[in-house]
Parts: sequence; structure tokens; C-alpha cells
Amino acid sequence: MANPRPQAAELAALRQPPFPGESAEYRKARETLLAEEIEFRRHMTRLCEQRQSLPAGPVIDKDYRFRDAAGNDLGLADLFGKHDTLVSYFWMYGPQRERPCPMCTNWLGAVNGNAADIEQRVALKIFGRSPVERQLAFAKERGWQHLDFVQTVGDDYANDLGLINEDGTENPALVVFSRKGGEVRLFWAAEMPSAAADPGQDPRLAPDIASLWSILDLTPGGRGTDWYPKLSY
Repeated sequence: MANPRPQAAELAALRQPPFPGESAEYRKARETLLAEEIEFRRHMTRLCEQRQSLPAGPVIDKDYRFRDAAGNDLGLADLFGKHDTLVSYFWMYGPQRERPCPMCTNWLGAVNGNAADIEQRVALKIFGRSPVERQLAFAKERGWQHLDFVQTVGDDYANDLGLINEDGTENPALVVFSRKGGEVRLFWAAEMPSAAADPGQDPRLAPDIASLWSILDLTPGGRGTDWYPKLSY
């Protein structure tokens, strides 16, 4: 029989303070927090395992069309390349926007730095309603070199996912597809609606996919309540 997993509090008691001079109050509070961090890590591991164990999602029968940087007209299955998994992000840079969404921009900037590594495991595509040339021009402005942008041809994809609001504004969408043979299925999509946000908080996923917020969460002031990323400073 396998040895039982140690309690989080037992593991937290093993901490080695990085700097001397902490008070007894700080030490006790930090040890309690460390136990919570260990439990959170374990919960996140269970969450990932539960996600990865999802049964087969619905087959994507609709013939969504996309246009790549070379002008090729592609179907959803074509976007997988050599992989059996496609991670897609629909960003808020439709033709009605003079500039793209600052938060989408912030997130894509972080993903750009990891794209080459991500694409060793899965296909990664960024969907936008603007012509792909317009998306690439902004990518060049930002210095992004590793993201693969495609244009959604027509608005079927955006409309079917409810990404276009009545006033023409857009919502983002993180969707993961799987492919087996010639069949494409939904694997997982971010489904937390705005109504699911807790009081006083912006809508967010769990885990939060933005490294910006994850880093600010480590600080005394946290995310703040009167600040939001901008396209320039």
C-alpha cells in the first residue's frame, strides 16, 4: 500500500525562510499561507486531470473557413498541421476597431514568447475578424514574431460562439479542438460567463491565463481596482 500523502500543514512546516529576521507573527502567517498554496496546487492538479479526462466533445460539422497569411482558404481541420490538438484564441480586433483590445494584446504578447515551445506539442492559431494583413501589421508593430494569425472568413464562427455583441463589439474566446482522422471535435472551451464573476472582480478564468495578473497577485497591492493595461504608456 502506498504511503499516504503528507498533510499540507506538515509540508509547510518544512519551509526555510529566504531571509533572516522574520517575526513570529510573519512566520506563523506565512506557514499557514504556504499550507494553503500547497492545497491550491493539489486542487489545480486535480482540475487539470479532470479536464484531460473529459469525454469526447461534439463533432464540429460546420465548415468554418479561414484565411492565412499566404492567402490560402482553409478549413478548421487544416489548421492542425501535424498535430492532433489545436489551441485557438479569438482576439478582439475586428474591422470596427481602430486598435485591438489592450488585454488581448497583453496576453498575446506573453504567448508570443512561448509560442515556439507550445507548438512542439500542439497547433496554436490566433483568430481575428480583421484581414490577416491588418493583424500581422499590428504584430509587427509589437515585435511579435512567433504567432500565427488567421482571418475568420465571414462571421459564422464568431456568431455561433456568441462573440459579437449587438453594438458590434466583440468578446474573446479560448477554444481547444481535437482531431482524430478527419473528424474535428471540441475538446474544451473557456465557458465562464461574465455573470459568473464574483462581486468586485472582472470576469476571469481559473487558472487565470494572463501572466500579468498572476504576477500582480504576488504583490501587496494585487491587481488594483483602478488600473488596466494599455496599448502604450
